Amino acid sequence: MRHISTKRDISAGVAALKGTCAHMARLHGATGDPPLRRHASGFAGLARVVSGQQLSIASAAAIWRRLEARIELFEPAAYLAVPDEELRDAGLSRAKIATLRGVAEALQDGSLDLDALAEAPDDIVHAELTALKGIGPWTADIYLMFCLGRADAWSPGDLALQLAVKDALRLDARPGLAEMVKIAEAWRPWRGVAARLLWSYYALRKANAAAVRK
Repeated sequence: MRHISTKRDISAGVAALKGTCAHMARLHGATGDPPLRRHASGFAGLARVVSGQQLSIASAAAIWRRLEARIELFEPAAYLAVPDEELRDAGLSRAKIATLRGVAEALQDGSLDLDALAEAPDDIVHAELTALKGIGPWTADIYLMFCLGRADAWSPGDLALQLAVKDALRLDARPGLAEMVKIAEAWRPWRGVAARLLWSYYALRKANAAAVRK
């Protein structure tokens, strides 16, 4: 099972992708190596992913900073001890508060073991996480990619990734889930690095478009 833990791993993935895909080579020429973006695994890592659902990177980071400031040791018992009002003040929605309470309770009663999942195959991790209320495919995909560092993790339902694929491959329309899965087969076993390159390309395109509008 290949992992992404360091910038050297990113460079290895980029080299492999550039050698087999002209699209990836072109994207890398525009963006350079993408950022590592590794986060903690376990409850803290999953909580970070959940708190960032359907938010921009900047908004998600701001909410996570407030949560970390309130919960110094981000473990299930500490989270469960914080009143809902304080969690809402930090920026969590009621739905996300409930999701994370469910995760924390599952970890405490032993029905969920994130430590064991750290060594489990991707499909098992995905199935275990999406069985939890409030945890969908996107959250499981992002946890695999950034918290467990799985090199071949892919997030076909991510809107920014879909838009980046559309632009990078010069498609007529934004690809759906099935097409995203099919397209990414060419980037195995480095789909996680391909995703990072595509997100970097998407951010660059947005920045360039904003500069033109000024």
